[in-house]
Amino acid sequence: MQKLSVWDQASTLETQQDTCLHLPRFQEFLRQVYEVLKEMDSNTIIERFPTIGQLLAKTCWNPFILAFDESQKILIWCLCCLINKEPQNSEESKLNSWTRGLLSHILSAFRFDTKEVGLFTQGLGFAPADYCPGLLKNMVLSLVSELRENHLNGFNTQRRMVPEKIRFLSRVCIPLVTLPDIEPLVEALLIYHGHEPQEVLWPEFFDAVNEAFLLKKISLPISAVVCLWLRHLPSLEKATLHLFDKLISSQRNFLRRIECFLKDSLLPEAACHPAIFRIVDEMFRYALLETDGAPEVLAAIQVFTRCFVEALEKKNKQLKFTFKTYFPYASPSLVMMLLQHPKEIPQELWHQPLKHISEMLREMVEDQTHGSYGGPFECWFLFVHFGGWADIAAEQLVMSEAEPPEALLWLLAFSYSPRDRSLQRAQTMTEVKAVLGHLKKLFRSPTLSAKDLQAAAAESQARDPRPPLCQKLIRRLILNFLLWAPGGHVIAREVITLMAPTDELTHEMTGLLDQTLYRWDHLCMEAPKSRKLARELLEELCLAGTAC
Repeated sequence: MQKLSVWDQASTLETQQDTCLHLPRFQEFLRQVYEVLKEMDSNTIIERFPTIGQLLAKTCWNPFILAFDESQKILIWCLCCLINKEPQNSEESKLNSWTRGLLSHILSAFRFDTKEVGLFTQGLGFAPADYCPGLLKNMVLSLVSELRENHLNGFNTQRRMVPEKIRFLSRVCIPLVTLPDIEPLVEALLIYHGHEPQEVLWPEFFDAVNEAFLLKKISLPISAVVCLWLRHLPSLEKATLHLFDKLISSQRNFLRRIECFLKDSLLPEAACHPAIFRIVDEMFRYALLETDGAPEVLAAIQVFTRCFVEALEKKNKQLKFTFKTYFPYASPSLVMMLLQHPKEIPQELWHQPLKHISEMLREMVEDQTHGSYGGPFECWFLFVHFGGWADIAAEQLVMSEAEPPEALLWLLAFSYSPRDRSLQRAQTMTEVKAVLGHLKKLFRSPTLSAKDLQAAAAESQARDPRPPLCQKLIRRLILNFLLWAPGGHVIAREVITLMAPTDELTHEMTGLLDQTLYRWDHLCMEAPKSRKLARELLEELCLAGTAC
């Protein structure tokens, strides 16, 4: 009540600033008031909250509150709670009449209290209801035009809009950003670039626009969104964290759904600007470190990179920026190799880029002279952006009848366990090579059983049990074997049941199958039987596993 009394009708600059500062909190307060009022009848409300009518009445006459987001709607809900449907006495009837008067005031888009305005609109041939929206539209268009001219005039000070006016406009727009009629002005303010040494728009304006955009209360073109995130980095960080909240949830998000979230966020498209890409990529890096390489984060990075590359190809037939600006600490030749789309390379030649990628990575990881490209983690972080190459390597190793190439073995061992030293990685390669040898024998076997496959995967070349990441890599190879071996389809369900006895392993196998199907779709792989089996296994795991 004290705050509303101070705000009065937002008539001074100070009260306007204070009102704008507290609008989101006041709207939340109104919402909480409504949650309480809706559970009571009118008489109980007046008895428990004698000053509620006075508070709501003061709110009704504050134009800033009425214009902000959903405040007007919530205020109407609160007032409706005061109306007694069956008034029993004159006091209750009086309260109803008074409440309806407030509702009438709120629901009237514009009120005219002077005869002059009425005569003026009649002279123009407009009814008040038509005239005022048209006036607002023309005012907005005029301001937008002035901002654009200001941008084009540059240093022509005689025709420029002064920075104070632009700052004032951004402040006025804070409570109005969700109004459709104001959107052109919001967009023009975001795109406006003056020659002032400091930002002229209010930080609260950026916050309000970003919040409304994230909650889908306004729609903005990509050019305006890019300007918003470049001019106000907290908004970009908040947008990325908002995306993380959607992607990393208690329930599994399949890759197609992750792709929809990413494209809907506009972050991959906005990341065509290197500054935005670098910040989003850095936040992914921290998420990866904080979660110790969680599969959900890895999947999000890979899908984000795929969407980003697609947006880059559509936007820049001739690139404005070199890839060095996006990956400044990576080897340019390695980046170009990873950026190759496997779909554009004949399948029988996939081993060639895989070999080159492996050799370059190995040289950087194991040869200290390449310190300028970062350590093992930096190399691995770059590689996981294009994790589809590791999946192709796993398939190639299972399907090939030749001796497993050391380059592909090293690539898989590194992708699954980048922290290992050379000796540990060599042991993993030996284990994987032995399993592949067993799988090749079984691949040609006329009679294939689940127990044979389980035994082949369980045998270890060392006396010590395999590390968890090595076990995970071998499960990946077993799954590929089931999808591609002639007899694998028959025993697939039994083997999957044996491999995924816990919710955690079920979750892992679900992710592998989803990842495989997503990659096949993007590669347009023609493998109807394998695709059908993968989809069926995925559906069955989702039904069976409480973790999915």
